[in-house]
Amino acid sequence: MEITFSGKRALVTGAGKGIGRETVKALQRGGAQVIAVSRTQTDLESLALECPGIETICVDLANWDETDEALKAIGAVDLLVNNAAVAVLQPFLEVTKDAWDRSLEVNVKAVAHVSQIVARQLIENGSQGAIVNVSSQASMCALQDHTVYCATKGAVDMLTKVMALELGPKKIRVNAVNPTVVMTDMGRLGWSNPQKAAPMKSRIPLGRFAEMDDVVNTILFLLSDKSAMIHGATLPIDGGFLAT
Repeated sequence: MEITFSGKRALVTGAGKGIGRETVKALQRGGAQVIAVSRTQTDLESLALECPGIETICVDLANWDETDEALKAIGAVDLLVNNAAVAVLQPFLEVTKDAWDRSLEVNVKAVAHVSQIVARQLIENGSQGAIVNVSSQASMCALQDHTVYCATKGAVDMLTKVMALELGPKKIRVNAVNPTVVMTDMGRLGWSNPQKAAPMKSRIPLGRFAEMDDVVNTILFLLSDKSAMIHGATLPIDGGFLAT
């Protein structure tokens, strides 16, 4: 199955590292003109060297006004991947206000805000579009020390469904992907200890964590016309974890 994005413009948040970075590369390989958004300038500079021709925007999406200013002149965007997120891990009884504030700003409010900016332009131009929100398996299953992360990713799932309900009639498809542990650099660092990884991996029928390609390929499918009737879905990429 060949997927092409020739003639499309795509915006990817959290593009500096991990899934976002690989999604930028894959979209460009597929023919899209890509706008990469990150709060880390050095990551954008290195990404631009790897992917000549991409546009880059450095902004902290937790800042609503700065995001408006940074994205006001991006022009028409056909495809959006809301990947930016933070994970602050604390036991429930030790969760702080700062953890709530930062996580809600980035993981939930920024998803809605950037989607509003893109969707309004699509509607104004009378164009079709597709949005993929990167959620998590943690939205569907409680994890130790993940109070804030689980809660915000649960909010992303419901936000995805409401966006699908309201934007579908405007010909804008909205879906979410819900990966298990993904072997990004951060994932390898956090789950390299066999004693920590074994209990989680034992609950995955396929017997492994996800690789970045597992997630990126699913995002590309959901952005493409090959998934034209998939709308409002929250799609686990978990090797069967949630089936057990």
